[in-house]
Amino acid sequence: MRTGVLSNDQIIEFLNDNFINTWVPNCELGRIHSLRKPIAKRREREDKTIDTTHPLAQTIIKGWKTGSKKGSPVDCLVISPTFELMGRQPANELSEDIKYSRHRRAEYYLTFYKEALKGKHPGLGNLVLTKENPIEEVSDLIRTPTVDNENLTIIIIDATSFENGGTLTVDIVVGREDGEGAFYLFDKDFELPAEEEVSEEGSLAWTWGEPGDKRQIEYSFNHGQLFKLVVTRYWDDDEPYTNAFYTKFSIFYRGK
Repeated sequence: MRTGVLSNDQIIEFLNDNFINTWVPNCELGRIHSLRKPIAKRREREDKTIDTTHPLAQTIIKGWKTGSKKGSPVDCLVISPTFELMGRQPANELSEDIKYSRHRRAEYYLTFYKEALKGKHPGLGNLVLTKENPIEEVSDLIRTPTVDNENLTIIIIDATSFENGGTLTVDIVVGREDGEGAFYLFDKDFELPAEEEVSEEGSLAWTWGEPGDKRQIEYSFNHGQLFKLVVTRYWDDDEPYTNAFYTKFSIFYRGK
């Protein structure tokens, strides 16, 4: 990125004027499992520690798990002075996102920062439903969770444009490979358990399905908000597996 968008003079000036710019290696906060023990031993030798309970560290860790896009070697996170996650742009998705937006490279990246500062949460609600476009479709994978739920599939649904609320419907088709799927709808800010498997506890609605099943989730809301659909294996299965699923998100609303 330093030889790409971050080498643009306009972006450099905007970053220096509006942000405190820093970087944190993923491995130092425990994201790379294979490096956890070597790093712990190094810190013991050097008598150094990193407080991963600090609000900034916790926001960075939250950023890894927020949004429907997969993790990337470099995630650009915009964080407020009160440690609120305001935007996320994975480097691995940058070229595809630029192509989809039809902006030039520097223009797209500058827009990302400006939208974050305006509170539009770019990259956090990356499935956006509006009154003009109230239907979206997503296909992805059901995975067996690994340590810290890293293999959860999470889809963020942005319904903030529906100021007076509506009814969110999620139509689900489970793939035909072996393996059942569980689908949980949460408010976006709901904290997923770190040490246990995700369950219906705290969910707004949920369902599960066997291979080839069709299922549906409905939830009525009174004001615009962000949701997240968390997809994982059905909790009663012991064997690891991977299956596919298809979802159609739609919102029905009344009034203007």
